[in-house]
Amino acid sequence: MNRSRLGRIWPNATALVLVVGFVFPVYWMFATAFKPTPDIVSEDPVWFPTDITFEHFTTAVNADNFWTLVGNSLTVTVLAVVFSLMVALAGSFALARMRFKGRRGFVIGFMIAQMAPWEVMVIAIYMIVRDTDMLNSLVPLTLFYMVMVLPFTLLTLRGFVAAVPRELEESAMVDGCTRPQAFVKVILPLLAPGLMSTSLFGFITAWNEFPLVLVLNKDAEAQTLPLWLSQFQTAFGDDWGATMAASSLFAIPILILFVFLQRKAVSGLTDGAVKG
Repeated sequence: MNRSRLGRIWPNATALVLVVGFVFPVYWMFATAFKPTPDIVSEDPVWFPTDITFEHFTTAVNADNFWTLVGNSLTVTVLAVVFSLMVALAGSFALARMRFKGRRGFVIGFMIAQMAPWEVMVIAIYMIVRDTDMLNSLVPLTLFYMVMVLPFTLLTLRGFVAAVPRELEESAMVDGCTRPQAFVKVILPLLAPGLMSTSLFGFITAWNEFPLVLVLNKDAEAQTLPLWLSQFQTAFGDDWGATMAASSLFAIPILILFVFLQRKAVSGLTDGAVKG
């Protein structure tokens, strides 16, 4: 009996330590954002803010180009996710339902593309964008972000399409639907968990991306929030309260999206990984 209890205590204790280790930095960021400056710079750490202030958030949102960069980040992130889903839906259906020469090699190529660090291509990407006169533009960022998340999106959705019985699609076609109509009316609604998991992954990847915008967009008004956040402390000296407030504002969209999608996203990741 004691061994059984001990066997349960150790995994739970380990999980608790890991949760605290991951959650505490997030808590400290938000807590510091609401603390008055004397509490932040105090030698004795203030674990729980008592005198809550919104002064640091005001400083962050009134910074130069803040709202412009919020719009830039939302634009490139949402468009990259939408475009990658559109391409991946068609590609996943072809890979799961059709048999053609080179299909296995195509899938392996996408797996390799998913594993390869894309940072090794930054110089080549910069030369292409420079030669096409598209530096300081959101268009190449959107396209390259789409390419970054496309392998994961395609392979995950392929597993979901393969898990849908062919009989459902064939029944719809017998009832008069064309193949595209059968896909939209029968298969697409069943792909909701996969769409949510891939959307969440794509949003986080594009929202947090930093090196590419650093290389391609030198114009302050053509940058995105991650680059702005890296320069925020320089603009405001050692204003840690404003820096943490800006970091909190940057993290809020991902936290909101994760709260709404986390249940479907987790099931989508596991189901898409083992099916097909």
